[in-house]
Amino acid sequence: MNATIKTAIENSMSYASYRELVMHLVEAEDTTGVEKSESRINFTKLNNRRMKRWDKTLKVDEKAQKLIADFNDKITWLVITESWCGDAAHVIPMLNKIAELNPNIDMRLVLRDEHKDLIGMFLTNGGEAIPKVIMIDDETGTVLDTYGPRPSEATGYVNRFKAANGALTAQFKEDLQHWYNNDRGLTIVEDITEKLCKFQPSFCR
Repeated sequence: MNATIKTAIENSMSYASYRELVMHLVEAEDTTGVEKSESRINFTKLNNRRMKRWDKTLKVDEKAQKLIADFNDKITWLVITESWCGDAAHVIPMLNKIAELNPNIDMRLVLRDEHKDLIGMFLTNGGEAIPKVIMIDDETGTVLDTYGPRPSEATGYVNRFKAANGALTAQFKEDLQHWYNNDRGLTIVEDITEKLCKFQPSFCR
C-alpha cells in the first residue's frame, strides 16, 4: 500500500466520529480546515443540519440493498472531506448508509487540509475538489477506483453549466442543492453499485 494512503488510514476516523466532530465544531462556532472564515463556519452549521436530516431520512432501495450485501471483497473507502463542504454533506451520509449494509466495506474519513499529500494524489481537473472517495482493496492495498466530488448526474449538470457560463453562479449553487434534495441519494447508490460490479463482476450477474 502507498505510504501516504497508509498513513491517512491510520489517522482516519469513523463516520460516527466525524459527525461528533462536526457537532462539536458547531457548538464552538468553528470549522475544519485552514481557513476559519465566517462563511465556512456558517457552512459547517448548515451542513450539520443537512447531515442530521439525511442520516434520518435517506434509504437504499431493497434491490440495491440485496446487491450491496452480496459484495464479498474487503475494501476500504477512504473519504477526503471538510465540514464546510456542501457536496460532502449531501454525499457522505448516503455513502455511510451503503457501507452500513456490508461489513466488507469499511468507510473512513480524513480532512483534506490535514492530508495535503493525499489530496494531491487524487486531484479533480487539477483541483483539490472534495469529497473524494479512494476505494482500496484491503488484501492488496491497490487503489481500485475513486469517486467524487459529486454524483455522476450532478457532475454532468455542473460541467454543462461551466461550459456554457465559465463559472458557477450563486443561483446555480442553489439549484444544485435542490437537485440533491430531489435526488435523495439515488444517483449515488446507482454510481456505487456500478463500481462494485466493476470490482467484482460475478456479484452482479
